[in-house]
Amino acid sequence: MDALPADFLARMRALLGERDFRAYEKCLGEPPFRGIRLNPLKCAEGALRRALPFPIRPAPFSPLSFYMPPDVRRPGHLPMHHAGAFYVQEPSAAAAVTALGPRPGEKILDLCAAPGGKSTQIAGLLAGRGLLWSNEVVRGRAGALLSNLERTGVRNAVVSCCRPEKLCPALAGFFDRVLVDAPCSEEGMFRREPRAVRAWSPAQVKACAARQAAILGCAAGAVRQGGALVYSTCTFSREEDEGAVSAFLKSRPDFELTGCGLSCGRPALLPQARRIYPMDGGEGHFVAVLRRLSAAPRAAAPYRYAPAARERAAPLSELYRRPLPGRVEERGGRLFLLPDGLPDLAGLGVLRAGVPLGRLLPGRFRPEHAAFMAAAPEDLNSVLMLSHDSPEILAFLRGEELAAPGLPAGYAGVAVDGVTVGFGKCSGGRLKNHYPKGLRNHF
Repeated sequence: MDALPADFLARMRALLGERDFRAYEKCLGEPPFRGIRLNPLKCAEGALRRALPFPIRPAPFSPLSFYMPPDVRRPGHLPMHHAGAFYVQEPSAAAAVTALGPRPGEKILDLCAAPGGKSTQIAGLLAGRGLLWSNEVVRGRAGALLSNLERTGVRNAVVSCCRPEKLCPALAGFFDRVLVDAPCSEEGMFRREPRAVRAWSPAQVKACAARQAAILGCAAGAVRQGGALVYSTCTFSREEDEGAVSAFLKSRPDFELTGCGLSCGRPALLPQARRIYPMDGGEGHFVAVLRRLSAAPRAAAPYRYAPAARERAAPLSELYRRPLPGRVEERGGRLFLLPDGLPDLAGLGVLRAGVPLGRLLPGRFRPEHAAFMAAAPEDLNSVLMLSHDSPEILAFLRGEELAAPGLPAGYAGVAVDGVTVGFGKCSGGRLKNHYPKGLRNHF
């Protein structure tokens, strides 16, 4: 790794004290932690362990998080990753959502969501019930967020690209829990991201703290009375961590700092918050949980659902054994599966709500990749079942045509070890590959 700035090291020595600073300094010469997180929407732990070509061991930051060996190459090319059975994530990054504690049926806002690690973790804990709103202000980063939510089979999400100062007042008091995983100086990424080292300066820390204060101030308005606001960073600076929380509490006496419910890491300078360092088993995170005490007037009107005409939605019965949970709408010649409980979406930079199911064309219906990724094999009328170690699944992920003996003509899902990974169109005992070109393995 690049040599760390002297100013940064001096700040860390003052923050940690001599003994812990020496332990931190020793960690700088060791490989960074690498991990994966199980996606319970798609897979059980036992099935994932059997499919992985490397061992995993539990990480203390979430029951769904695991360490993987540092020498694993290209885990994102594995069939079970393509299928959304797991997400590659630095282990301590899971701590914030563990502290958030989403429950099925709740409404959750992930305000700074790209590339989607925490959003997909939230979705897994919601278990398909409730609503996840994932917002990313930088349009160029929203593509990865959309792709990850689709890959992991999330049906009950809205993805937007909207400034917090516009989004949060429009959705005032709407959410049970709000996560602000704030843009920061990324001091916890120094072991694995040389660009973060090169970008660091005291001025950058100060600029980040100012931006975080603005984001937190906006986020507070979206929390219902009694709801939780979780603030997290992947940095160590006091200004961006305890300083940000203390300043927020001074400006918002209607919030209180509560316990995180985390046993991992160590107490922060604010004892109810939590810090995680490399010597604690993770690259670095700060987590604080704030509870809203005051009443929160609701601003958002409910969404006006307009169900698709029965004959227009009829092609879905060719794909699914039974309807997926949600409401089917037609917009612009496309069918969408929308979650219940939506607020009015107008003017909020919504890029996608729910699941795009397919396009209605003259005389035929063309399904989309997301329509299959949102379904389990048992939801589908026709499925080609493959094993994770078969040559056929590797050929499918390269975009090749497959033999499909016994499958009827028409669209069919493709599953790996019982997890849907994509689809194709069958004819004459062959399956024409419809796996998206941008997702294919090229080796």
